[in-house]
Amino acid sequence: MTGFNEEAEYLMLSGIQHFQFCRRQWALIHVEQQWAENVKTIEGQFVHERADQPELREKRGDKLIVRAMPIKSRELATMGICDVVEFIKDPDGVAIFGEIGTYQPYPVEYKRGKPKKGEEDILQLSAQAMCLEEMLMCHIPHAYLFYNEVKRREKVELTVEIRQKVKAIFKEMHNYYDRRYTPKVKIGKHCDSCSLKNICVPRMNENQESVRKYMEKFL
Repeated sequence: MTGFNEEAEYLMLSGIQHFQFCRRQWALIHVEQQWAENVKTIEGQFVHERADQPELREKRGDKLIVRAMPIKSRELATMGICDVVEFIKDPDGVAIFGEIGTYQPYPVEYKRGKPKKGEEDILQLSAQAMCLEEMLMCHIPHAYLFYNEVKRREKVELTVEIRQKVKAIFKEMHNYYDRRYTPKVKIGKHCDSCSLKNICVPRMNENQESVRKYMEKFL
């Protein structure tokens, strides 16, 4: 995916979570520019508002905490914001402007609710780490997800497999976006928690598809 030179071509990093959850949802938001709020999205915004305070840069001993840090990757052609990046003093780390010594960065993503069964949160966090690695020219072995409902953080190992999956998904996302392609609906339990279900109208689309197939058989 190297070759993207204009940031106008970059996709929103947070979109990888939508894409993994439902490709149609991602396309409705990022291609068709449609959005709707529900209780879950509002709760999620509240959690992020508490973490995303860019005016705060906190020092705790050997730890430097930076909030709402802008990030981007030319390889993935994406940009976004890290909720929190914790820089831990490390002799093998990287230099930080305005600080003495070198530090190892670890992104921390804040989420509403509790750990999910799917990989969407892990993929988003991994993409953040890959952006930081490219920007700071370092290696990040693991990162953290903090879930508001259970009030604890989960350590996520950034394996070769998960990194390859992130690259493959961004390639697919760019393919959809370049073609302005919105996939057809795939009905599932996830539809009930989707903030776009009234825009997507999964049941209506499902019925329309059934009628089309019926007419094809009839003809």
